[in-house]
Amino acid sequence: MSTKLENHLYAILHPNSALIASQYWPEQLSKHYTSGPTRHYEGKVIFAELDSGFRHPYFNIEKAMAELKPHEDGRPKATKFIASYRVLEHLEFRLIKKLYLSTPEGYCIGLDEAPYVPDKNPEALRIYAEINPMQMLVLSTYNFAEFGKFLTGSGNPVGAPKFLYTDLNLDLEDFLVRLEQNPFLPPPIPGLHPAILRDSINELRTVSYKENKGLSLNSYLDSIPYKLIGKGFMFASEDEIKYFPIPSPQEIEKRSLKFARAL
Repeated sequence: MSTKLENHLYAILHPNSALIASQYWPEQLSKHYTSGPTRHYEGKVIFAELDSGFRHPYFNIEKAMAELKPHEDGRPKATKFIASYRVLEHLEFRLIKKLYLSTPEGYCIGLDEAPYVPDKNPEALRIYAEINPMQMLVLSTYNFAEFGKFLTGSGNPVGAPKFLYTDLNLDLEDFLVRLEQNPFLPPPIPGLHPAILRDSINELRTVSYKENKGLSLNSYLDSIPYKLIGKGFMFASEDEIKYFPIPSPQEIEKRSLKFARAL
């Protein structure tokens, strides 16, 4: 007796941007993108599962769903592309069910939404890695939610209406001490020269009118291990946020030992 396949909607957020229909479960999609056909990407994949009832005039979702049919041999249809331009801008945050992180080996875990609680150190500097629709590495005085409001503000020339970004868990004071002791310190963030980070920290601490300092036009997300992620991942618009905290290493290990070992 055949089992009816279920249709899913996914927003691919990294490494490319796309809205797709699929008959794959998230774990299958993760494997498909990372270790499936050779034309696909080899590296991290970040995607969100959407409520399958999501519809928006910008997307021809009905057509894609109607064409989402299994192969002649019964195998589920992996991907039916709906759009690859301005996808995040037209998503409704409330219809994002889960956010999925995949390792280059195709192991994945799903993150659940949670309320965002600002940290208790308003004076701290933080490093943010933008994910979609642009990718920059930024040093900022803003907390997690404030940074999203900055990115999506209507007057921001380097912003966009909606953004997905993450924060990096790096002890900047410890970094400065170690760099002073060892001028040849390896980059604490793969690809970012330590001197650039040091000078940027000093600039934000001494120039009172600056709240943000670009560190790189590349977020280096492909090279940054998941264990460097701080609080988690934030979807933001000018008037809305949706926060997906990353589980503790212990919780990740309980849920997927293979994912944990790939960190």
